[in-house]
Amino acid sequence: MQVLVHGGAGSDPEEPEPRQGVLEQAADAGAAESDPVDAVEAAVAVLESDPRFNAGVGSAVQSDGEIRTDAGLMTDDRSVGAACSMPSVEHALRVARVVMEETPHGFVSGDHAVSLADAYGVETGVDLWSERTREKWTDLEPPTGDSRVHLEWIRSRYGDSDPDGRDEDGKSVRDPERPDSDLDHDTVGAVAFDGDSLAAATSTGGRWLALAGRVGDVPQVGSGFYCSPAAAVSATGAGEDIARVTLSRRVARHVERGCDADEATSLAIEEFGELTGSRAGVIAIDSDGTLGSAYNSDAMQTARADRR
Repeated sequence: MQVLVHGGAGSDPEEPEPRQGVLEQAADAGAAESDPVDAVEAAVAVLESDPRFNAGVGSAVQSDGEIRTDAGLMTDDRSVGAACSMPSVEHALRVARVVMEETPHGFVSGDHAVSLADAYGVETGVDLWSERTREKWTDLEPPTGDSRVHLEWIRSRYGDSDPDGRDEDGKSVRDPERPDSDLDHDTVGAVAFDGDSLAAATSTGGRWLALAGRVGDVPQVGSGFYCSPAAAVSATGAGEDIARVTLSRRVARHVERGCDADEATSLAIEEFGELTGSRAGVIAIDSDGTLGSAYNSDAMQTARADRR
């Protein structure tokens, strides 16, 4: 089993060595499994349980002071499951797997996704706050009122000239030097290959101080994750822009056209930067077992494991 994991693309982490150690544990946990779906679930579960990452415990907080988790999962036969906007669910990817394997649907959201988790034995009612997120939230003066008030507060935090964060040419106008402009893109993800089958998974707590109810790229097929017979891909970074260009699908398409995973990730990130002016990262593994990763942010930590 070959497994490649990432801990998100964004600014340089404050404690890179402990984070790298957890990523190594996650990759090893995945490689110990015999099935690619089990592998990506096991790997991501390690990261969802560690408060250093923006997934599960330690997830980002939305404008109403709530934490909501999202995840997506896909296999090379194009089976897919996704779940989003789940309060108090640590292992969002397990819920996505329930959607894929137990329902006739591809995507379940909100309280209904939490109910589905309950019905299939995925733990709910979990306290997802970490010391880091509590400290960051305590330092703020969160808004009260309706969604319009929340949006005005978000604009003041991010310094966006447009509520979408883009200029008239469609490029990102977020200031990378502004403390709150690019925080907590550290979505986690994993891809796996057992010599025959591929799987891809991504899990997140979303964007820091996003509008309550916001859903980014992570649970959207082809954006935050994608898998085809050619390649398994997981993406991380500026979610709205990743969704605009369906970044994960773009990587897989490059593999389908003859690139290996290493070439495809580099090419897709180059295109992403040119199209959006934003920052992101991707990991991939192709059907020949070639691994690839690329990013245009300050950092993206990865780890790999291979058990024959």
